[in-house]
Amino acid sequence: MQVLSVNVGTAQPIQAKSGQSGIFKQPARGPVWVSTLGLSGDQIVDTPNHGGPEQAVYVFTQPDYDQWSERLGQTLAAGTFGENLLISDLESASLAIGERLRMGGVLLEITSARIPCVTLAARMNDPEFVKTFRQVRRPGFYARVLQEGNLEAGQSVQLEGQRPADGASVLDSFEYFYTKVPSRELIQRLLGAPIHEKMRRELEEKLGQG
Repeated sequence: MQVLSVNVGTAQPIQAKSGQSGIFKQPARGPVWVSTLGLSGDQIVDTPNHGGPEQAVYVFTQPDYDQWSERLGQTLAAGTFGENLLISDLESASLAIGERLRMGGVLLEITSARIPCVTLAARMNDPEFVKTFRQVRRPGFYARVLQEGNLEAGQSVQLEGQRPADGASVLDSFEYFYTKVPSRELIQRLLGAPIHEKMRRELEEKLGQG
């Protein structure tokens, strides 16, 4: 596996929410510093819902892009979904929350699926795209940065450590968002994984209400 693209973006006008978004990302030339708060030079506008140490890096994968290109009938350029990293030879949905990816000196830990919003729909020029994103179930994932370092296209990627047995997957965290009455078993499985803290607080509250 390897890093195919490292993408950063600055705030640009968009017909959604505040009228500005950093979703328009372009491949960087040369190495980019990755810290616990994200990529150097990458601007996050909607900070309540994106970015921060628990969602510092958004990762998409080439097999997911291939399926999206087939679904949409067009070849999609790296950065189309606003991802920071595009990597080869993985499918995002089946990965486990808590799995770690080593690339150069950077170590990432998966924290959750990406949940689509109206900004993504505006980016894709399709008001129904949130529904399409839900149907396709290839969301990419957010990750926290456990070790900082430089990243650039061409670096190799390795999964580190042993996959948690019966652990929650990226798809589990994606499906949870769309489940009106999630099962206690699903909530507990997610809580057993190193999900991002905002989601953990929500899950603990739901478990206490059950």
